Amino acid sequence: MPQFVLTVTCPTRRGIVAAIANFLADNGCNITDSAQFDDMETGKFFMRVGFRSETGATLDLLETAFAAVADEFRMEWQIFDTAKKIKVLLMVSNFGHCLNDLLYRWRIGGLPIDIVGVVSNHLTYQKQVVNHDIPFHLIKVTKENKPDAEARLMALVEETGAELVVLARYMQVLSDAFCARMSGKIINIHHSFLPSFKGANPYKQAYQRGVKLIGATAHYVTADLDEGPIIEQDTVRITHAQSPEDYVSLGRDVEASVLARAIHAHIHHRVFLNGNKTVVFPASPGAHASERMG
Repeated sequence: MPQFVLTVTCPTRRGIVAAIANFLADNGCNITDSAQFDDMETGKFFMRVGFRSETGATLDLLETAFAAVADEFRMEWQIFDTAKKIKVLLMVSNFGHCLNDLLYRWRIGGLPIDIVGVVSNHLTYQKQVVNHDIPFHLIKVTKENKPDAEARLMALVEETGAELVVLARYMQVLSDAFCARMSGKIINIHHSFLPSFKGANPYKQAYQRGVKLIGATAHYVTADLDEGPIIEQDTVRITHAQSPEDYVSLGRDVEASVLARAIHAHIHHRVFLNGNKTVVFPASPGAHASERMG
C-alpha cells in the first residue's frame, strides 16, 4: 500500500489534529505514526503524520481533497510519497570523511537518497566518485571567477533537479543570493567551537585551551555564515591526554555522524523551520533500516 507523509505548519488553534485525523480516515488512509509540537512562544503548530492509503487514494487526489482543510486552518503543508527519493547534490573540497561516510550509507541503503552528482573545487575525490557511478563536476573557485563558478553551480542544480545541496566539508563561502534562492535546501557541517575558536586550526586552538568536549553542528545555510537554523549536534569527550591530532580525528568522526543524521531527518521530512530554529521530530519506525548490512 502506498505510504505518505503529511507535514503541517499553521497558527495554533483547537481542532487541528482532529481535522487531519478525520480527513485521513474519510479518504481511506490509516495513520502509522504521528508527531506534533505547539510552540507557545510563537503561536505556531507543527505536525508530521505518516500514513498509508488502504483504498488506493493517490497523491494527487489527497492533495486536492486536503486543500479545503488546509485553507480552514491557514496551513503551510505538503504531502510526500515516501517511495520518491530526494535528489541530492553533494559538495566537497579536500576533506573527505563526510563524503566517504555518506557514500557508504547511500550504498547500503541506510541513506535513501538519489545522489545526482558531486561538486568539488579540487580533483581529490574524482576517482572515488566516478567509481560509484556518480557524476563528478569540477568547479574551480577563485576571487576572480567566483560569480561565474556560482552561476555554473546554480545551473547544475537546475539541470539535475537537485532538491537538497549538502556541503560535506566544502570550503568555499556561498553568496547571499545563492543561499536565499536555496533557503532551507542547503545543509552544512562544521565543528562546534564557534564562536570561541574562529579562523585557522580551530582544533589546535581548542587543544591549547584544554577543551574537554569536541562537537559538530549541522545546520541550514543562510547569509549569516555558520549561523543558520541548527538541525543536529553531538559531542565527544576529550581528556588531558589527547593530542591536537587526536582532536582532529575525533572531530572527523562526530562531523560525519552528525551530518548523516541531519540529512536523514531532512529527507524524511522531519525538520520544520521555526524562525531561526528548527523543530525536529523523531524518526518513523523502520526509518533507520538499511537494505543490506554491508
